[in-house]
Amino acid sequence: MRYRTLGRTGIEVSVHCLGTMMFQDGFNSDHEECVRIIHAALDQGINFVDTADMYGQGESEEIVGKALRGRRDDVVLATKVHFQMGEGRNRSGNSRRWILKAVEDSLRRLNTDWIDLYQVHLPDPSTDIEETLSVLSDLVRQGKIRAFGCSNFPPEEIVEAHHVSERRGLGRFRTAQPPYSILARGIESSLLPVCERYGMGVLVWSPLAFGFLTGKHRKGRPVDLTAGRAALRPAFFDPAIAENTAKLDAVEQLIELATDIGCTLPQLAVAFTVAHPAVTSAITGPRTMRQLEDLLKGAALTLDDATLDRIDDIVPPGVNRYNPSTSFPPRSLTDTVLRRRPLAERAAA
Repeated sequence: MRYRTLGRTGIEVSVHCLGTMMFQDGFNSDHEECVRIIHAALDQGINFVDTADMYGQGESEEIVGKALRGRRDDVVLATKVHFQMGEGRNRSGNSRRWILKAVEDSLRRLNTDWIDLYQVHLPDPSTDIEETLSVLSDLVRQGKIRAFGCSNFPPEEIVEAHHVSERRGLGRFRTAQPPYSILARGIESSLLPVCERYGMGVLVWSPLAFGFLTGKHRKGRPVDLTAGRAALRPAFFDPAIAENTAKLDAVEQLIELATDIGCTLPQLAVAFTVAHPAVTSAITGPRTMRQLEDLLKGAALTLDDATLDRIDDIVPPGVNRYNPSTSFPPRSLTDTVLRRRPLAERAAA
């Protein structure tokens, strides 16, 4: 396993990061098996583990906490804050009030005194970014977190956050966690260059494009929209939708490419993401031990220029074959009040 420095933090992390979203009820709720998977990943050289408080409403963090007993010092541990936790008001978002409560809850569930990388899971338009950066800076000074980053932030909000940090003398986002895969290359246009400009580490999620790059979904095969991930997001998988047809066409070409170079499609997909100079680590979230083993077999895969050129021919740089951020649409698109002037003000004269 190779290691890279996480931005300019000085922290060395494995190029594969173990994602633990699958370790919860509805995916894999066998805590003992999940602990074995985490231990197997650590034994193979992975030292970077990513989770979030909202994965199973804390269940994933609890599993990770069990797995790291006796091994905590050797692991770079990342978790996230933002989503609703339990019932009631003020139990979500990026406010000082909530983050101070949420970090204590995560520390307890993870059974640790500190978190290496604490990430803001989503932007919060109701909270001033200065408020968020201020409390995160305080947590670094208190020793409860070592560094902080953002997840699913658009490039313009990352730039704004850095300007606020500089202007107010606050700590700054050291990392970003965006979606990235062969089928979703949009972040190559601006987000990855922004991260490089600010010296940020980048850990990318969904390198297998919500399962499309596993090889399970093929052109011409029937799709069961009532089971698995297809049941959760049928619009991602319905072959009657043109966007999905484009994904399946690309998958067929990528399978041929993977066969030509002697690897599996998932191995090709993950190797592609970590070949970009701005990417520090790719988050892979196995549900089973077999899935982990299959992914680790491809850890040494090197994609030469000819292979990357062929990928560029299938999905050009900066192009999305689907929108990976539809799970977290910005308010500027979803709130009609932000897109429409009052009726009396819409005419030009």
